[in-house]
Amino acid sequence: MTVLLDEVVGVQAPRLFTAPPAFLSSSGQEAVELAAMAGLELFPWQQHVLDVGLREREDGSWASFEVCVNVPRQNGKGAIIEARELAGLFLLDEQLIIHSAHEFKTSKVAFQRIESLILGCPDLRKRVLRVRNNTNETSITLVTGQTLQFLARSGGSGRGFTGDANIMDECMILGDDAMGALMPTMSAIPNPQLWYLGSAGIGAPSVQLGRLRRRAEAALELGKPDPSLSYFEWSVDPHRDECGPSCPDHDASDDPRSWAKANPSLTYLISHEFVRNERASLGTSGIFERERLGVGDYPSDEADTWQVIGEDAWRSLAAAEAHPEARTADGTPIPGVVAFAIDMTPERSHAAICVAGPWRGGTHVEVPDHRPGTGWVVERAKELHEKWKPRCWVVDEGGPAGSLIQDLKDALGVEIVSPKAREIAQACGQFYDAVSDQSMSHHDPAPLATALAGAQKRPLGDAWAWARRNVGVDISPLVGVTLAKWGLGVEVESGDVVDNVW
Repeated sequence: MTVLLDEVVGVQAPRLFTAPPAFLSSSGQEAVELAAMAGLELFPWQQHVLDVGLREREDGSWASFEVCVNVPRQNGKGAIIEARELAGLFLLDEQLIIHSAHEFKTSKVAFQRIESLILGCPDLRKRVLRVRNNTNETSITLVTGQTLQFLARSGGSGRGFTGDANIMDECMILGDDAMGALMPTMSAIPNPQLWYLGSAGIGAPSVQLGRLRRRAEAALELGKPDPSLSYFEWSVDPHRDECGPSCPDHDASDDPRSWAKANPSLTYLISHEFVRNERASLGTSGIFERERLGVGDYPSDEADTWQVIGEDAWRSLAAAEAHPEARTADGTPIPGVVAFAIDMTPERSHAAICVAGPWRGGTHVEVPDHRPGTGWVVERAKELHEKWKPRCWVVDEGGPAGSLIQDLKDALGVEIVSPKAREIAQACGQFYDAVSDQSMSHHDPAPLATALAGAQKRPLGDAWAWARRNVGVDISPLVGVTLAKWGLGVEVESGDVVDNVW
């Protein structure tokens, strides 16, 4: 049967849905009416999310501790966020609402949108005490004390805030570090609530979204709603490789009915013409299926980790002692044998000092120090330099730790070796090959194992390097040992290292 585009409208009900069964009432309708008063008209699917997400039990507590909305981009999830935050400020008496996103620029845009709604409505504007929008704080505070605070999740900036509600935008980039910073802040609140809003999973960064989705799938499979999670997902169930040309059980990416199933705002906000052009432009790369049809990549807590180097392969290289061939028989470090490297996270939240040395014709790597912040690095490097007298120190000048190079030169009295882009790719390849060839050992340092468990590749020319961003884990120890190993073989100018060069 031929499907006319004009007949296909976005499906308002999510394909995957679960919600706690027990509730007495909902504040959803009041939230919808408040949003309308502020000039924000909500579509039926957005109203449904608010109705379910704001359901309350007989004792007044939230039926859903967690609410997750997984919908492709440009469908209007931001309107749900705005309506929920308006309700928290003006209806629900929530004293602190924390809005976070992966990047602060996204939080900034969200702040500007809700600021416009509030200040554009006289009845709401008169209840505002102050609006702050500077480098130290972005917030809206009412005369009655309620505050809406906007943050970036990077660097643990939400740590220490005790929020009645946490609104987490861009939840497809939400890992354990961010959850570890945010979740404890709610433990002292009598009736907290978490809202996650985002689009299809993008692999390892979607750790928390993957957990929420698995809970929803388990609830549907068992026919028993999750007792504390409301989960809404607009997506398609795509064809498998084994599907025949007329398979009725799965969704085709070129079918307008698939577009409607995954995009509730099709014809409301998104036109058929745009989707058709978008598909033609993106081709068969899989990006269209993810971005427009909600077909995501969701890591499990176990199976999808250790994607680059297998856990068994890594664990098998564990040695009985650290730096086995870098000391004399009495344990004194041998000058000029080891190479050190320093790396840090892009957010500068953690830094690592790493070392590599010879081992049975191969390489031994370690992570002598890995701590929060960066202020400790130079002094600790000075201590290690005096003890080990390494052949060189390696820092990626174009990486986050590049800002420390001059301070390190001044403190250590040596030049710092900085690899070029092609040499970084070579270093990553050498590290990978050493694991494969079993010509590497380590003392199984926990920060390095954690980094490897979540590590991913990024293209670098015709080769690859470790992906720093959007991996949901601190990989500075991994980058550090990779550079330290490379430093063992790099040519250095006279004066850059001690005279005894290995």
